[in-house]
Amino acid sequence: MGGVEVLNGGVSGGTVASTTGFYDDWILSLSALDYEALQLIKRRRFIDFWKKINGPFLITVLAGIGTGFLTLAHAMRFFRDQYPIHTNAFFFGVILIVAPLTLRKVRKWNAGTGLTLLLGATVGFCLTITPPLQTPDNLALVFLCGIFAAAGVIWPGVSGTFVLLLIGKYQYLLFALSTLNITILAFFVVGWMAGILAFAQMVRPLVEKHHHLAVALLAGLMIGALNKLWPWRFALEFVTNSKGKQVPAFDKSILPWDLLTQTGKDPQVLQAILMMALGVFIVVLTEKIAERLKTKF
Repeated sequence: MGGVEVLNGGVSGGTVASTTGFYDDWILSLSALDYEALQLIKRRRFIDFWKKINGPFLITVLAGIGTGFLTLAHAMRFFRDQYPIHTNAFFFGVILIVAPLTLRKVRKWNAGTGLTLLLGATVGFCLTITPPLQTPDNLALVFLCGIFAAAGVIWPGVSGTFVLLLIGKYQYLLFALSTLNITILAFFVVGWMAGILAFAQMVRPLVEKHHHLAVALLAGLMIGALNKLWPWRFALEFVTNSKGKQVPAFDKSILPWDLLTQTGKDPQVLQAILMMALGVFIVVLTEKIAERLKTKF
C-alpha cells in the first residue's frame, strides 16, 4: 500500500487492500477511531480501546504502509521513470483482473447496483482526464491536500500522488519533502490523518449496510482508472521536478502505433502484453494462495 501510493495512476493503497482481501477490515478498524474511542482513552480503558479499533491489525497495516513507502517508493518511482510502458502494463493487468474478481462479491444485482458500478467507472474515468489545477501556495491548501490525498488509501482506483497532481501541489510537496520543510510537511500529515478518518467514516455505512453497492462502486472506480494505466501515453503538460528535470504532469492515452508516429518511441507491444499477463497471473496466484490459507486456518 505504501509503495504504490507514489505512483501517478489507477493503483492506490485502497486497490491493494481490496486485492488482498482485507479492505473491509481496514475500513472498519479506521472508522472505529471515533468519539467513543476517544472517550475510552480519556477513561484510561486502554484495553477496551485496543479491542475496539482492532489494534493488532491496524498497527500492522499502518506499519506496513510506512515501511512500504520508505523501502519501495524509490524502486516504484525508478521503474515508472525508466520503464513506463512495462510498469503501466503490469498494473493495467492487475486492475483488469482485480475488478471482475471484486465484482464476484456482489450477491445482489439490480438496477441500483448497476448504476453504482457505472457511477464509479464514470468518476474514475473523469478523474483520469481532468487537467491539473493551478493553485496558490499556502498552508491552508496544504492541509486540504493532505485530506484529499488520504482518499488514495481508502478509495481504490485513485492514488494520493494522482490527487496531488490534480490539485497542482505534487511538485510543491515533493520539494518540501526534499528540503525537509517541517511546517509544510506537518500541515500535510495532519490533513492526511484527518482525511483518512473522515473518508473511513463515509465508507463504513456502505461496507456494513450496503455491501453490494460498496463493492460495485469500488470496482467501478478501478475500471474507470484503467485509462490512467494504459501503457501508451502522450504527455500534454510538463513540470520541473526538484532536480530541475522536466517530467510529465498531464498526459492522455494513445494507441501503440500513434506513440511511434508522434514520439518516435518503440511502443514495445509484445513486452507490454507479457507484463499485463504477468499482472493477471500474480493476482490469480495470490487469490489461490489466500483461499488455501483460509481453508487451512
